[in-house]
Amino acid sequence: MPPAATSWLTLDHVWLPYTQMATTPPPLAVVGASGSRIELADGSTLIDGIASWWTACHGYNHPHIRAAVAAQLDTLPHVMFAGLAHEPACTLAARLAALLPGDLSHAFFSESGSVAVEIALKMAVQFWRNQGQDRHRIIAFHHGYHGDTLGALSVTDPASGFHDAFAGYRAVQIFAELPRTLAERAEFERLLAAHRHEVAAVIVEPLVQGAGGMRFHDAATLAFIRAACDRHDVLLIADEIMTGFGRTGRLFACQGDAGAGIVPDLICLSKALTGGTLPLAATVATTRVFDAFRSARTEDAFMHGPTFMANPLACAAANASLDLFEREPRLQQVAAIEGQMHTELEPCRELPGVLDVRVSGAIGVVQLATTEASTLRPAFVERGVWVRPFGDIVYLAPPFTIGRDDLATLTSAVCDVVRDWGRTRG
Repeated sequence: MPPAATSWLTLDHVWLPYTQMATTPPPLAVVGASGSRIELADGSTLIDGIASWWTACHGYNHPHIRAAVAAQLDTLPHVMFAGLAHEPACTLAARLAALLPGDLSHAFFSESGSVAVEIALKMAVQFWRNQGQDRHRIIAFHHGYHGDTLGALSVTDPASGFHDAFAGYRAVQIFAELPRTLAERAEFERLLAAHRHEVAAVIVEPLVQGAGGMRFHDAATLAFIRAACDRHDVLLIADEIMTGFGRTGRLFACQGDAGAGIVPDLICLSKALTGGTLPLAATVATTRVFDAFRSARTEDAFMHGPTFMANPLACAAANASLDLFEREPRLQQVAAIEGQMHTELEPCRELPGVLDVRVSGAIGVVQLATTEASTLRPAFVERGVWVRPFGDIVYLAPPFTIGRDDLATLTSAVCDVVRDWGRTRG
């Protein structure tokens, strides 16, 4: 591809995320994307190792999703979802209900993962208020991350550094260790027993804590959390914004084989919901939660309404994405990615400065003895790949459609960059 003009690339009027604007270099100029590759204005391409923050599960520019959005654009780009409804949203809600475990069957749509979490927190608190109980606190887990809005930040581990500037403004919640060991499980039970009359819900990222460091836990830990919430009559919120739609090797991380799965009371979905094409999120509730808002009292209704909730274009994209999960072997592709990353990232374990190597589904992690892994980002661009290390990890979360050769290029880049970094440590 010949170089494209980039006179538009200026930081005079844009504000970039997670960025110190006084010192940041200009971002890379992108002019297109297809499959697992990002096309730059200078004519080069990058193999995307993180699927645009874990969203582009089918790769970029999939023709089936593109065609569905184009067809929807011709008929109904948007209409408010209050007093009015449309087919793409109603169809999507019904399809999600059929796919999700248990009776998670009532979808409330919004535009982003952070807002989906905000909605779940509000629903949990009001669920109890509608029954005459003042339960307004949430139990969350260390190393968890749930979004950037104030409510979501309040259940994000304060040690993460994401919300240092807002420490005095966020709601004070209760934090616990993920109950992996017997001692941690006993402490979690003690917390629930001590605070059950003020705790509305527990929130967890099932199987993988994402932006908190790609930390894994097993299905037994998740099952214990569900059972403990049941014993103490506390709601469970599953934040599957990152893990949902195949990333861990199953359609939803809450699901499990041979009875190993759980059913949360509320589940938050976003990111890969539309295959990474348009912003959309859903907070899906069980019938028990939904019914607590149904009464003759107006004040029992859930008073929340994002302006662009259930946008028809985004819902059309999400329905097309679900078509692809039905028609194409996405979970088999995830299994193949998992096996290849297991093999090709394992040599990093012997490199200087590497603390751990772990793989789950289409997530591969190399954990380093540094909290400044982000300084390695330019080295990946030099190798023709798009990887964004953060904290103490270098990780891969590629599109599920990535080819073996492109994935091998990504894993080789990880090994090479980590090896070079280890040498500089002396």
